[in-house]
Amino acid sequence: MASKPGILTDWPWKPLGSFKYLILAPWMLHSIYSFITKDGKERSLPYLLIFPSIFWRMLHNQIWISFSRYRTANGKNRIVDKSIEFEQVDRESNWDDQVLLSGIVFYVVYMTFSGVPHMPLWRTDGVILTILLHMGPVEFLYYWLHRALHHHYLYLHYHSHHHSSIVTEPISSVIHPFAEHLAYFLLFSIPQLTTILMGKSSVVAIVGYVTYIDFMNNMGHCNFEMIPRMVFSAFSFLKYLTYTPSYHSLHHTEIRTNYSLFMPIYDYIFGTMDKSSDLLYEKSLKQPEEIPDVVHLTHLVTPQSIYHLRLGFTSLASKPYTSKWYIRALWPLAFSVMLTWTHGRSYILERNRFNKFNIQTWVVPKFKKQYLSKWRNESINSLIEEAILKADKNGIKVLSLGLFNQGDELNNYGELYILRNPKLKTKVVDGSSLAVAVVLNRIPEGTTQVFFRGNLSKVAYFVSSALCQMGIQVVTSHKDEYEKLNAKLKNIERGNKLVVSERYDEKVWVVGDGLTKEEQLKASKGTLFIPFAQFPPKKWRKDCLYYTTPAMMSPKSFQNMDSCENWLPRRAMSASRVAGVIHALEGWNVDECGNTMFNVEKIWEASLRHGFRPLPILT
Repeated sequence: MASKPGILTDWPWKPLGSFKYLILAPWMLHSIYSFITKDGKERSLPYLLIFPSIFWRMLHNQIWISFSRYRTANGKNRIVDKSIEFEQVDRESNWDDQVLLSGIVFYVVYMTFSGVPHMPLWRTDGVILTILLHMGPVEFLYYWLHRALHHHYLYLHYHSHHHSSIVTEPISSVIHPFAEHLAYFLLFSIPQLTTILMGKSSVVAIVGYVTYIDFMNNMGHCNFEMIPRMVFSAFSFLKYLTYTPSYHSLHHTEIRTNYSLFMPIYDYIFGTMDKSSDLLYEKSLKQPEEIPDVVHLTHLVTPQSIYHLRLGFTSLASKPYTSKWYIRALWPLAFSVMLTWTHGRSYILERNRFNKFNIQTWVVPKFKKQYLSKWRNESINSLIEEAILKADKNGIKVLSLGLFNQGDELNNYGELYILRNPKLKTKVVDGSSLAVAVVLNRIPEGTTQVFFRGNLSKVAYFVSSALCQMGIQVVTSHKDEYEKLNAKLKNIERGNKLVVSERYDEKVWVVGDGLTKEEQLKASKGTLFIPFAQFPPKKWRKDCLYYTTPAMMSPKSFQNMDSCENWLPRRAMSASRVAGVIHALEGWNVDECGNTMFNVEKIWEASLRHGFRPLPILT
């Protein structure tokens, strides 16, 4: 939002929320109906193609978003090395409003001008005229409009909204108040309306021109330099005809320079080119790929969860993961993406910085169900081991294993890779000690009895052991779970602290995978569910309280938090991810994998000391 929002700041369809696209429905349906029912010459291809062109714009922008986020996480050629936070993501979440506006304008123009319905696909003279009108009137008028928007009044009430993003993303290019967009649409309509009125327009000229504007806008705000030096070496005059990402980035950091739209020639003519433009361009080209100190290795939850990654849909990635009907409807596309990743490698998802440490999250391109298929164990282990060896080769201090990357049957909580590669310098951490600490510190003070249910794991055994030693009775309803726990705890003085019962009246349940709906329904009202597993239980009770899976809130100084980690709330991090960071900060030169458990109290104290905090209960 601008410092002091002026009139026509909000978009008129803002109250409609996600239903705003229904505005286009009548036109879209009518265009399809008309094309089907009318004969030959009466059919209008331009009318039918308006909606596909809107979809193309959405797809084009999304490709830029994903590509830019991947490249800036990688670090190579990055221009501005600062963080993006949730506030910016929320502010830029309405980037598609301008696409909706363009759709309305296209339909109105179609209804208004008689020559549009039978516009040809291509006209050479129309394309040339569009190019000339853009290079002349559009670029010239935009330059002076842009300078006017930096006048105190207009900047304060309108344009400052756009400049709130110091570190830009492709979609930052279209984040403006509604009134400002109207001015831009009038400006960009000059080539299109002129060619229409002169009878020289074509489908390719209009769609191509809009695509050109989107491409240049996205490129100028992508925050990584992508135009190679050889382009300007071979064609030196191009520096006057096309800007670079670093050129426009200076406008966002310096404010009073580099006003041009896409052609810097007007900055050269009127003396507003930033003198450091060439220097920043060269510096950005030399920016190497970033080598992190810590890596967290995770994987996908479901095929559809690719849309929830920060490389996917930004609005979804900024919220805890939930399954939505319209995302499930995209499963064919998600499945096709997964097929291309069948023999893929882990890739960089995001980067963070904390206490001068560079931290990255890498993703293994597999999802939960694939980890549960034993016949896939070998291929998954190969991907994980490859990532560990890459980390070791790059001198990364610690690699933490997230979700099922630390499975017992898969790799014995990561021990497999240590045994295969005894000379590893990178320390492999499963975070089990911090997970235990988180679970234990969620037990309400004064608790004397807990109900213990779920598939038993390394964390489960240590939690149950610690509870017994704390004098808290551990109750389980399954005889086989009791026997396994009893065998593990035989060396602990526990008295009658481990018992079998089917009363289900305990107010605190410590649960893992395998907890059923029927069991949850037996819990008394107000029961507190505390998960110890990697995945959360499905919440069947609205009258009970549920904690998240073991996790902690990150400190405010933990930079570049702009997406949620799976189902966790904003700025929350899984215990395994936090553990990797803590091991690096403390310089603990030890692995935590296999049956090894790091000192629970020590890692909990270190986490609190570095600013990590327990999560509140989620109702």
